Amino acid sequence: MEGFFCSKDSLKNDTFVYSIDLMSARILLSQKKIEIILNRFSSQLIEKFKDFDEVVLVGLQPRGIHLLNRLVSLLEKDYGLKKVINGKLDITFFRDDFRRFDKTLTPSSSEMELTIEGKSVVIIDDVLYTGRSIRAALTALDYYGRPNDIQLLVLIDRRFSRDLPIQPDYTGVQVDALEGDKVRVQWRDHSNKDTVFIEKNSL
Repeated sequence: MEGFFCSKDSLKNDTFVYSIDLMSARILLSQKKIEIILNRFSSQLIEKFKDFDEVVLVGLQPRGIHLLNRLVSLLEKDYGLKKVINGKLDITFFRDDFRRFDKTLTPSSSEMELTIEGKSVVIIDDVLYTGRSIRAALTALDYYGRPNDIQLLVLIDRRFSRDLPIQPDYTGVQVDALEGDKVRVQWRDHSNKDTVFIEKNSL
């Protein structure tokens, strides 16, 4: 793929790094590469947590839940885990900017019929950008107990776009993109296939 390179750090961490030519929309990840990443995530989580008895996976609404659902299905059906405890968390009113929108925000529903007290929590989202959504998620999780530890898993890390000192523990790919460019994740549940692509800023 044009514009692709692997850094020394990415090889050490088994994480691919893409440098993108932004002259046009470009596919970053094909369905096959996403499948490879999902299996890698599953292996990493099992290596870290073993039987998952004290682990809660939390997908962020609205986009992180697609990644959550795929991982839970993979862990249970392909890797033989009996039950992966998971929840879906809406962070709309925990964001530091929700009062700054002109339009009325419509939150998604949280499905968190569980406690995270003393558990290991893995927050799951599709794209890590400024880090503000993750900060909001950390605040929202306070309502569900005091976890033993919290980790972060993301499919895409826009590593040079951070406003806050937040970094993922599990990363699919790192993407170097300009301010204003958009990284889009499409899942086969709502599209023909799984795809990640980048849209050039039209300004």
